[in-house]
Parts: sequence; C-alpha cells; structure tokens
Amino acid sequence: MRKAVLIDRDGVLVEDVGYHHKIEDFKLIPNVIEGLKLLKDYLLIIVTNQSGIGRGYYTLKDFENFNNHLLKELKKHGIKIEKTYVCPHKPEDSCKCRKPSPKLIKDAAKEFEIDLSKSYMIGEMKRDIEMGHNAGCKSILVLTGKGMKEKENSKADYVAKDLVDAAKWITK
Repeated sequence: MRKAVLIDRDGVLVEDVGYHHKIEDFKLIPNVIEGLKLLKDYLLIIVTNQSGIGRGYYTLKDFENFNNHLLKELKKHGIKIEKTYVCPHKPEDSCKCRKPSPKLIKDAAKEFEIDLSKSYMIGEMKRDIEMGHNAGCKSILVLTGKGMKEKENSKADYVAKDLVDAAKWITK
C-alpha cells in the first residue's frame, strides 16, 4: 500500500478568486512549489469541489483547461500530480462526491492502492478537514485562501501557515 497527500486546489495551490476557470486568473500561492517538492515520497492527488460547473458559471472543459495549466506549471518544476478528482455539483444537489464526503478520497485510495491511515488531506476549509477525517486520513488546515477564517472551527490534526509548513510537519 502506498501513502499519499491529497490536496484541495483553490486556496491551497492556486489563488482563489471565486469560481475561477480562466487561465489569465491563474496564480500559484507562494511557496507551493517548495512545499510540493518536500512531499516527493508521497503520491500527490488533487481533490476539489467545483460547484461553478453545476451552477453553470463555467463548463467541465473550462475546469479541465485551467487544471491542465496548473499541472503543466507544476511539471516544469518536476512535480507530478497523479490525478485530479472533482465534484462538479452544487451543494443542493446532495451528491455523494461533494466534500466533506470521503468518496473522492476513497476512489483515489482504490485506484492507487493508498493506505489512508498513512496519508494526509491538506485544505483551507473545514469541509476539507472533515473529508480527510471521514476517509481515515490525518488532516491539515493551511492558513492560505480562506484558512484564517476557518481556523477557529477546524478540528485539524495540524494548522499550517502554508504548504511548506504542512509538508515539513508531514515529513518530520
């Protein structure tokens, strides 16, 4: 069994400008490259809610174009994201894949033979932390994105300043 770090995208890897899907809005959060490089011994997987698709703000193709741009940027620095799992539904759709449901993580665990007890979920929202715990992972709240607002309500195993801080805690 393998170990993985499952990572929320918006607010953790890229600046969250609200329902962004245009490449011209793409901006990595500071220290993301350094943080991901520290996690070289883990499978890296993105898990993301994208309700803008379900709301009709942008298409799945728009999401894929933006996400592929992110993956190419990371690859330039030698960072491989194994796969991106996405929930395209609105909260009111009551789907089975929307965070804090562990479905996307469990799908990744099955596909990549991941030992969830040795894996981590990194996010900036309470629902990311809950998703990780619901799947049996340790969960880390980063204070980037909306993380500062979520800090008080979080039951994270660790609260990190940014992705570098989270990566150092994981690899300690």
